[in-house]
Amino acid sequence: MKSPASFACPGFHATRYSRRQMLRIGGLGMLGMTLPKLLQAAEKSKGPKARAKSVIFLFQFGGPSHLDMFDMKPNAPEGIRGPYKPMGSAADGIQVCEKMPETAKIMDKVTLIRSVHHTMKNHNSAAYYALTGHAPLTDDQRLRDSIDLFPAYGSIVDRLAPVRDDMPTFVSYPHIISDGSITPGQHASFLGKKHDPLFFTQDPNASDFNLPELSLPSNLPIERLEARREIQKLIDQQARLLDISAAAKGLDDYYERALAMLNSTRLRDAFNLTSESAKVREKYGRTTYGQGCLLSRRLVEAGSKFVTVYFSNSIGGQSTESGGWDTHGFNNTRMFPIIEKYHLPITEQTLPTFLNDLEERGLLDSTLVVWMGEFGRTPKINENISRDHWPQCYTVMLAGGGVKRGFVYGESDKNGMYPAKDPVTPDDLAATIYYLLGIDPHTEIYNAINRPVLISDGKPIMGVIA
Repeated sequence: MKSPASFACPGFHATRYSRRQMLRIGGLGMLGMTLPKLLQAAEKSKGPKARAKSVIFLFQFGGPSHLDMFDMKPNAPEGIRGPYKPMGSAADGIQVCEKMPETAKIMDKVTLIRSVHHTMKNHNSAAYYALTGHAPLTDDQRLRDSIDLFPAYGSIVDRLAPVRDDMPTFVSYPHIISDGSITPGQHASFLGKKHDPLFFTQDPNASDFNLPELSLPSNLPIERLEARREIQKLIDQQARLLDISAAAKGLDDYYERALAMLNSTRLRDAFNLTSESAKVREKYGRTTYGQGCLLSRRLVEAGSKFVTVYFSNSIGGQSTESGGWDTHGFNNTRMFPIIEKYHLPITEQTLPTFLNDLEERGLLDSTLVVWMGEFGRTPKINENISRDHWPQCYTVMLAGGGVKRGFVYGESDKNGMYPAKDPVTPDDLAATIYYLLGIDPHTEIYNAINRPVLISDGKPIMGVIA
C-alpha cells in the first residue's frame, strides 16, 4: 500500500490522506459515522483553514505607550492620563490619541487587543518573547542569542509552509536590533541556516538603495557562478569533516537558495522601489521605516510569506531623529516632546497609508498585519515626566488576514495597569498568527537536542477572528 492514500467519492474533490488518517477514518466508520461526517473529520485533521497568505510584522522596538495612543484613560488621575486627549475614530466606540487624526480614520480596518500581558521587564527578554511567542527562562537584560532559544516566526513558517519558488519565504530588515547584546529571536536558531530570513541592513529610503548581494558583477554570468558553487561544494564537504558545528547546519541549502534568488526577476523587481511613483513614496513617508513598509507590500505582492520590518535598531527614546520607543526621560530628556516630534508623526503618516494601500490593492484580506512592541509604558508618569517599562498590560494591533474590523478585544482596568477582561499572552498571539496562516499552533518541531517542542504553547484568540 502506498503511504499516502487517495480517497474520493462523487461530489467531492479527491483528497490525499496518510495511512494513519485512513486508519483513523476507518475506525470512526466502524463507530457509525456517516460519510459526510467522515469527510468532515478528515478535513479537520488537516489543520486550520488558512485565512492569511502572508504576514507583515511591524516591530516597534523600545515599547510604545498604550496609554498615549490606543488605550487612553481620560478619566484617570492626572499623573496617569498623560497630556493628550482622545479623539473619536472611524470605528464606533474606539478612540485614539488626538495627535493621530489620520490613524483615527483607519481604525475601522483593525482589531485592538488591549489586554496583552507578561512579566518580562527587560528589552531583550521581552523582545525575544514578542518575536517568537516563547518566554525565556529568566528575565535577564543580558539575554543573548543562543541555539537553545526559539526561532523567529518567519523561520518556523519557512520550515512548515515555505514558498515553493525563487522568492524567499521570510524577509527581515533593515536593522539588527539589540540592547547591549543582539536580541534573540531574529533568525532560525536551532532550525538551521536554511530557514534564516533574507536579511539586509541597507536603507530603503536611500537614493542608491539596492541589494548588492542580489546583483552579479557585469563580467560574471550566472553559469560561471553555478560552476564556482560546484567547486565550493567540494570544499564544504572537506570542511565538514573538520567542523560539523550547529552553526553551520543548513549552509548548503542556504547558499543554494541564495543562488536561486540571484536569478529571480520577481525578487529584483520587488526591491526596485524606484518603480513606485514619487507620490506613493511621499505618502508612505521618506523615512527608513516608511519606505520599509512600502517594500513589505511589494514583497508580499511578489510572493513572500512573512516580512518583519523593524522600526529601529535600538531602544532609543532620547532623540527626536532616530531610535525606538524607550522614553524614560533619561539624561534630561522628556517623553512627550520626543514622541510628539518623532515617533507619533512617523506612525501617523506611514501606518494609515500602508493599510489603505493594502486595501486598495486587494491585499489586506489576505495579509495579516501585526503592529506591536515588546511591552507598554507605565501608567504612572515618572519623576522625569515620562513613562517606564510596563509589560503587565499593553495594546497590540492586528489588521487584515482574517481578523475582525473596527473591533476591540480585551480590556484594561481603569488606569491601564492590568487586564480587566480577556487577558492575552504573547504565546496566544503566536498561536493566532500561525492559526491564521493555516498552521496548527501545536505542531511539533525538533530543538537543538533533537527533542520535540511545540511551535506555540498558546491558544488562538478566536474572538478576534472574523
